[in-house]
Amino acid sequence: MRRAVAVLATMLTVAACTSGPTPPVPFPAVGPSWAYQLQKYRDGRLDQLAAGPYRIVVIDLARDAHADWFTPDEIAAVRASGKQVLAYFEIGSIEDFRPEYPVLRRVAPDLIANEWAAWPGEFFVRYYDERWWRLVVEPRVDRAMRAGFDGVYLDTPLAYENLRLAATQGRDRTVLAREMAALVARISAYGKARRPGFLIVPQNSPELRHQSGYTAAIDGIGMEELFFRATDERCVEDWCAENLAETRALRDAGKFVLSVDYATRAADVRAACKHYAAEGFTGTVTVLDLDRPAPPCPRM
Repeated sequence: MRRAVAVLATMLTVAACTSGPTPPVPFPAVGPSWAYQLQKYRDGRLDQLAAGPYRIVVIDLARDAHADWFTPDEIAAVRASGKQVLAYFEIGSIEDFRPEYPVLRRVAPDLIANEWAAWPGEFFVRYYDERWWRLVVEPRVDRAMRAGFDGVYLDTPLAYENLRLAATQGRDRTVLAREMAALVARISAYGKARRPGFLIVPQNSPELRHQSGYTAAIDGIGMEELFFRATDERCVEDWCAENLAETRALRDAGKFVLSVDYATRAADVRAACKHYAAEGFTGTVTVLDLDRPAPPCPRM
């Protein structure tokens, strides 16, 4: 949630998507920590992440989150250091600086719905519409495969709870949840058919596990603010406990958990890391801007 004509014109064929790097190392091939960085890569390069003590990193599809796409050589260099690399993008919203945004405004403006109040310039979309798949999601998955990413990290499944109902053509939240789960399953089937072992990792909304086929479609889940909210605020609301219970259920179903909390105080960082160790999660404690890799949690 942080942070095309050209995109659409350069889409390759399905056959092109089938070529690429060797299959990823299967999970669990992770250490106690992971790296989550979506902007301000040092010198515009991924060297710092490649050299870091992580087994998995999540980065944006693009260096500047616009259209400066990471290249196969760059992703291969990170993978050569023994890491798995996931491509971040949204599936339930779009930011106004993304290259697809002006295309949608021109050819499918009705796909764009209400602005996300917490993130000005980001808009929830009618993600269930076939045009969203064709114009945005499918090209992004294709691009991730062409660049050699090990999988995708899918943000904003929570759109099903935040999309303004007046824009949903009579759908209620139950239908929207089912259609979000179906979108994730479609991404999974599409990616894995073209590259076996391609990893599917949605962020947040662990309750979607109750939707038919959802748990089988994903390999893991990324979870924000299970223990500390931005920033240095303990997560004590009812929804915190609910998210943790749903995340544990996915863990117990064999899915890996990439947990991220937002804290800077040393005591809070240590506390979050202890939670990860106790739960069997891979965790990182970082800053909300996601503009730097955080030091890894110590092994407990």
